[in-house]
Parts: sequence; structure tokens; C-alpha cells
Amino acid sequence: MSASLHIVIVSDTHGELDDRIAEQAMRSDIVVHAGDIGNREVLDALTPRDGRLIAVRGNNDHGDKWRESDRALLESLPWEARLDLPGGELVVVHGHRYGYPGRHHERMRRDYPDARLVVYGHSHRACTDQSASPWILNPGAAGRVRTFGGPAFCVLRASTTRWHIDAKRYPDAAKGPQLRSRRSAST
Repeated sequence: MSASLHIVIVSDTHGELDDRIAEQAMRSDIVVHAGDIGNREVLDALTPRDGRLIAVRGNNDHGDKWRESDRALLESLPWEARLDLPGGELVVVHGHRYGYPGRHHERMRRDYPDARLVVYGHSHRACTDQSASPWILNPGAAGRVRTFGGPAFCVLRASTTRWHIDAKRYPDAAKGPQLRSRRSAST
């Protein structure tokens, strides 16, 4: 079996990252943030000790919401990122240009036909759509704003022969630190 990468995928932190998700990020090879980051501190907390961080801007990532001293960092963030991984390409967009759930997965598949996985955020609603290629993934909100049950994130394990997505949701901090996990199919 080939070695695999451990990738933590988050979105929609809006300036506040759940500490339990930050702990998971520290142990990953790569962290992907699909926009609406909120501030530099979120990016600092997500950067793995021995890995790298890939982040895109969201519709709420604009100058008047970030400190002036961090605006150069904000301006350096792309609206779209592509990441070559063992076994395929991962594309990251925030998703606000696609609107809310409906037919946008079909549009993303048309826009990124060569990708293996398209990651987006914006709706704050966790979703793993593996019904067609490329797969479409929204990890849910990893902060405190509109989490719909608690902060959520995904872990992708990617090797040349197999990708596996594990969608996870922590209960709201007031309800305790136990992790709830929703497994999804892999190929």
C-alpha cells in the first residue's frame, strides 16, 4: 500500500477556530481552508507544524473586516487554489459565486472536470457528494457562526490508489468535547 497524506479541510471560521480542530490541523500534512477565514490568527492556528496550509478567500474576506496590518496577507490569498495530490487534483473555492445548494454541484463538476475533489464552503452546511466525478465536498463551518450542530471539518487521506473522506463534527463546546464522526465512502 502506498503512503498517504493526511489533509484537514475546513471552511467558514469567520475569525474564530474551534481549538479541537486546531489540534487536528497541527497533526496533518496539509490543511485546506475554503474561505471566510476572518483573520491572520485563524491561519496561524491552522498551519501544521511540519506541513503546509492552502487557503482561499471567501466573500467575507475583504479589507474592512481584517486588521489593516493583515491586509497584505489577505490580498495575497487567491480566490481559487489547485493542489496536486497523490491520485489526483484537489480544487478549492469558497463557492459564493455558485449560490446556495441546488444545482451548483453540477456546475462545479462542469467547471473542474479534471479534478478528483472540489472543496467549497459558503453555505456552512457540511456535504459530501461522491455521486459523480469529481467529488464535491463542503466541510461545514469550523468556527462558531452557523455551525448547525457544532464546528465541523473533514479529513482526507489521499494516496495514489485510494482517497478516503471522514467528515467530523464536534458538539458545541457547551455540550462537551466528545467528537462525533460521520464516515463517508472511499475509493
